[in-house]
Amino acid sequence: MDQPATHKDALRYVGRSVSRVDAYDKVTGKAIYPGDLSLPGMLHVKILFAGRPHARILGIDIRRAERLPGVVCVLTGKDVPVNSYGLAFNDQPVLCDQVVRCEGDQVAVVIAETESIAAQGRDLVEVSYEDLPLVCDPRQAMQPEAPLLHPDYPGNILDQIRIRKGDIAAGFAQAEVVVESSYYLPMQEHAYLQPEAGLAYLDGEVIVVESAGQWAHHDQRQIARSLALPEERIRVIYRSIGGAFGGREDISVQIILALAALKTGRPVKVIWTREESIRGHGKRHQMFITSRWGARKDGRVVAADVKIVSDAGAYAYTSTMVLGHTALTCTGVYDIPNVRVDAYAVYTNNVPGAAFRGFGSPQGCFSAEMQMEKISARLGIDPVTIRERNLLNPGALLSTGTPLPDSIHLDQLLKKCAEQAGWVRDHDRWTLLRRGSGGSEIMGQRGTGIALGMKNVGFSFGYPEESTAFIMLKGSREIEEAVVYFAGAECGQGVETVIQQMAAEVLGIPMDRVQLKGADTAISPEAGSASASRLTLMGGNAIIGAARKALACWQNEERPAWGRYTYHAPSTTGFDPQTGYARPHVVFSPVAQSVETEVDTETGKIHVPRVITVIDVGQAINPTLLEGQVEGAVSQAMGYAVMENLISHEGRIQTTNMATYLLPTVLDVPEKVESILVENPDPVGPWGARGAGETPFIPFAPALASAIYNATGVWYDQLPLTPQAILAGLRDKCQ
Repeated sequence: MDQPATHKDALRYVGRSVSRVDAYDKVTGKAIYPGDLSLPGMLHVKILFAGRPHARILGIDIRRAERLPGVVCVLTGKDVPVNSYGLAFNDQPVLCDQVVRCEGDQVAVVIAETESIAAQGRDLVEVSYEDLPLVCDPRQAMQPEAPLLHPDYPGNILDQIRIRKGDIAAGFAQAEVVVESSYYLPMQEHAYLQPEAGLAYLDGEVIVVESAGQWAHHDQRQIARSLALPEERIRVIYRSIGGAFGGREDISVQIILALAALKTGRPVKVIWTREESIRGHGKRHQMFITSRWGARKDGRVVAADVKIVSDAGAYAYTSTMVLGHTALTCTGVYDIPNVRVDAYAVYTNNVPGAAFRGFGSPQGCFSAEMQMEKISARLGIDPVTIRERNLLNPGALLSTGTPLPDSIHLDQLLKKCAEQAGWVRDHDRWTLLRRGSGGSEIMGQRGTGIALGMKNVGFSFGYPEESTAFIMLKGSREIEEAVVYFAGAECGQGVETVIQQMAAEVLGIPMDRVQLKGADTAISPEAGSASASRLTLMGGNAIIGAARKALACWQNEERPAWGRYTYHAPSTTGFDPQTGYARPHVVFSPVAQSVETEVDTETGKIHVPRVITVIDVGQAINPTLLEGQVEGAVSQAMGYAVMENLISHEGRIQTTNMATYLLPTVLDVPEKVESILVENPDPVGPWGARGAGETPFIPFAPALASAIYNATGVWYDQLPLTPQAILAGLRDKCQ
């Protein structure tokens, strides 16, 4: 579709840092979250989790629970009409009645008059198990002797991706330096402010589920399928969402709530405890990446051979899509002529691997940027120059054989980031003049690192990408109110604000005349998922189309006037099974990042005084919101890189609360986060905008690890970089 004018002087709302439309309700406590909901006559739900990672169910005895006064109903797998579900694959039971494959599997549901009685009833359900062999390491799960968790997947391999570009043997024959390393990237807990919660009730023949998620219409489809009901009998409403980060893409409580409401005819509510949330829902994929790169003495990388083993956990969730992004990003943002990538997503008895901010790109980027840093150190070429010599330029071929779009200028971002961090170009090399920002009470070794990354905007690898908006204009002589129906989930990222900004911009009315009807499947058309950094771009294009149609009706004297528009994005393709050829993404989002660090060599503690993020946003719809996205991503990436240490032993998570799974506080995050928003308009995006919510997360960990190497001379190839890990590396260096 034709894009609107982008000249900044002509724009009234786009490009302006207007206040968040939900700010007042959230800071005053007026906003309603799923856990706040209640209705008269409401029942309470407690779920019996398996509590063991792999076992056959021999029997479930619910009689004692049913006899408990106050217990209304106990549900098991036999009560579920279609006992399977899944975002991409229907491979997970709603309630397990044959086999449990991870400790977070749900086995029974107790519905009672109070939450306390429901918990007592849950504890009275007796399940007889026969434990089965465990497979918790995805590399071992691929071996011929490993037990199969899903019989249709030999070797427990859920998905495999091959990428072949050039001639890998010829490439290494040219190489004068070869660097080979093995990297471990751990799980990460989403740590939502509010754990999984919701309320379900009957409205006539319709089951209404009010919860927190990222794609209301897909939740509706999954609930309807499992309950064997028409979709129109399921209504999903999202209230305020206490964080999502990808993890709420997958169903948690929604089907159970709908089933409980259907069986009892009364409203039912559930709130998971923090331990239930940690044990019962997916995590960032842990991955094992072995990477071998070859380069000439001039720093030009000529070959990359990478093997990725990703832990899908017990069920598929989004593991196949995540694997695609890791396979694409494991060679970085570099023009490498000869590439071989073999990537595997493997079932295990661990908690499922789920979508998480960056969606596989942080893992791939870590291995790629560390490889580039190690080649830089081996050849004595500074980290900025060696990247300049290898960057993908517009038109250069990705590892998938398709060209980088003309709107992506990685060299511009690298140069701006390097200069802002204190590097100075001297003829054919860069020199870092300023090392560390000073002013810190922590005395130790100081270093600075730099890294680049790139992220998809919109669904990738052949998934059809579209978004729909409906706008109604009310008034007589002038537009007095514009009602925007758009079901994009507001997860805290600010999408409701930018949608209203964009609608006001196209309609030419004050923003306070725009009313948004959000994620409610009964009234708003399907916007698609709040994931893949897609809603500003896809939803924005839908808003432009709907607003133009509504204006055309208005100009024809129709009162009220309305417009409905579905935006269809340019198509992408999946990987060719033999070569890996693909048109992977609708839009690319690039970033450069520099991290300064101080390492206390006595305690192993890492301090980060300064982070610089240079990100190409195409067009900033709301600059302050974008800066908040950068700061949030950096803080979350700091946790992933340094302190969030999710420990799982034989399929059982050991760090089940916030006392053992440590998150960064205000005292732990970087002192100064500088956000530099570059605007090279993307031809696909509304006003040239491209999504940017996930991208700043991606390069932080390798930039930090590079800074630590520059401070200590020690390479760290696995996360998190806890004080214990730092001290162990320092000790090994001294031996």
